Amino acid sequence: MDHVAVLALFDRDMREDARPDGPGARVERVDKVVRQVGAEHGWNGVIWSDLDGPGADAAIAGQVRYFGKLGREFEWKLYGHDKPENLGQRLRDAGFVAQPEETLMIAELGDLALDAQPPEGVRLLPVTDRAGVDLVADVHEQAFGTDSTRMRHQLLAQLTGDEDNVVAVVALAGDEPVSAARMEMVPGARFAGLWGGGTVESWRGRGIYRALVAHRARVAADRGYRYVQVDASTQSRPVLARLGFQPLTTTTPYVYE
Repeated sequence: MDHVAVLALFDRDMREDARPDGPGARVERVDKVVRQVGAEHGWNGVIWSDLDGPGADAAIAGQVRYFGKLGREFEWKLYGHDKPENLGQRLRDAGFVAQPEETLMIAELGDLALDAQPPEGVRLLPVTDRAGVDLVADVHEQAFGTDSTRMRHQLLAQLTGDEDNVVAVVALAGDEPVSAARMEMVPGARFAGLWGGGTVESWRGRGIYRALVAHRARVAADRGYRYVQVDASTQSRPVLARLGFQPLTTTTPYVYE
């Protein structure tokens, strides 16, 4: 993989030319900043920027004012190669709080082994309705220890909207949900995004996460996507590397309340 070329393509497809991630969201482009204003329970934040040193602080202040007038918490999604090099420090100086750093990992679908299956006794159930969304949200809360209210509302809106741009799946051991994940597919882009892959603690280390990655990658390949991307935690990065994903840069959410 040509890391420089693929990262430039990712920046163009998924950030500079970003599309709304669900019904009711909108993407706005203002002064070298691309931002999303989400629906009622959606994600709000800066997706891409092209800033220089002298203009960075003014651009940051402008986004703080804008989302402040809307009364919304928002995130500045900072990538390791974004400019200026001290943009993270400038965000902290402006009152943003950095969340744990993740690694942007990308794989070309033609290079992936997509035959991984869940372990014996575990089956994968496609999520298509509210009951399935509830299962995904329950797993999310158990796996990550965080509130899933926003994700629950957004996933349901995506599944019931007019566009077929999200795939969600839950792994069941009998009737017990033990792992879940979703994939977002942007029309016209070359990258499908893998999100939310989480397994409850007692079921980790059995190959379920690997099977969920393979399942979603097969769907992406069938729909004509070339790449899949993940914002990988330290726990998922080794598994993804063994599957053939390559690290391209880091990504850190900076949150402004």
